[in-house]
Amino acid sequence: MTASSPSLWLRLQRLSLVTQIIIGLIAGIALALFAPEVAKSTAFIGKVFVSALKAVAPILVFVLVMASIANHKHGQETHIRPILFLYLLGTFAAAVVAVVASTLFPSSLVLATHDVAVTAPGGISEVLQSLLLSVVDNPVSALMNANFIGILAWAIGMGVAIRHAGDTTREVLGDLSNGVTLIVRLVIRFAPLGIFGLVASTLATSGFGALIGYVHLLAVLLGCMLFVALVMNPVIVFWKLRRNPYPLVITCLRESGITAFFTRSSAANIPVNLELSKRLGLHEDTYSVSIPLGATINMAGAAITITVLTLAAVHTLGIAVDIPTAILLSIVAAICACGASGVAGGSLLLIPLACSLFGIPSEIAMQVVAVGFIIGVLQDSAETALNSSTDVLFTAAACLGEDEKAQRLA
Repeated sequence: MTASSPSLWLRLQRLSLVTQIIIGLIAGIALALFAPEVAKSTAFIGKVFVSALKAVAPILVFVLVMASIANHKHGQETHIRPILFLYLLGTFAAAVVAVVASTLFPSSLVLATHDVAVTAPGGISEVLQSLLLSVVDNPVSALMNANFIGILAWAIGMGVAIRHAGDTTREVLGDLSNGVTLIVRLVIRFAPLGIFGLVASTLATSGFGALIGYVHLLAVLLGCMLFVALVMNPVIVFWKLRRNPYPLVITCLRESGITAFFTRSSAANIPVNLELSKRLGLHEDTYSVSIPLGATINMAGAAITITVLTLAAVHTLGIAVDIPTAILLSIVAAICACGASGVAGGSLLLIPLACSLFGIPSEIAMQVVAVGFIIGVLQDSAETALNSSTDVLFTAAACLGEDEKAQRLA
């Protein structure tokens, strides 16, 4: 009996996940071009995939972080402190890049009234208060509303408490963590199909016609994000590792950035980043905490969006910006970015806060937010890709850097 050639389905299964995603991307573009009406109907597929990711992410983070801390053995190094430093450094550096780019290539906006139903924070103190309230949120409410700051707080607290429990309890928690991880892997396997639906429906419905009037603004935004992803972040990683950073940078952009670009949610991309961290051989005790943490505070893309759109409004209104004000804006944008929600369009709601530094009234600031929603097809996708891929990049850089340092000292 002769062996038959493998079917097309089996051949597709043998391809890497990234290759499958690229195939789904190309198929989605082709369907939107040649059968736009059919492509619009694929929106449901994309929504199911993103909803599945968002559904598993909160429970995964809660169980995985709790299990990691509960089963952590004394003497194991977690490297959270250097990762946190890289997160904050990268976010602030991104804001500085955005200030410089906006000064060299100023953008102008056509500010008009748009009916956008959004509620923006009133000041930095309100952002900090909101963060504190998120930490002490009811655990059931935090899980239901995907409040990852609250989920992290409760997971850490429960993990520390269960460390003093019996071995059997900790083993059960470890088994529960493995079970949830298997469910997440199953969901991620459907990423090519989900991205096919997202791309096809988005291009068929919105297209890029609405972006033509904002080409310059988009160029500045995307240029800043590319510069941070391909220049600034590699410089930070090189400083940490003292070797060529680009293999790691490209891996993170390819395997995390692509899915984040289309899901447009750092929170939804948490399972993808956890899986990538595992394949990179990083410490589970570290990445099970640092990846969810990064989805809430490591927001270089958000810092760029807030800074560029704020300075576009400033330039349009003819307001002068001196160096001290620019530095203050970078700090405020970095703080605001850390308070941005990990969902699509989350950073846009913090633009009025940054605009208040220059005395721009909320009526005008909300028009800038509306512009952000118009260009969000590309802006928010690129922002999320940068944010999410950097979570893995800095986690890997810190883990590898600390391991190499320990080997040198040994």
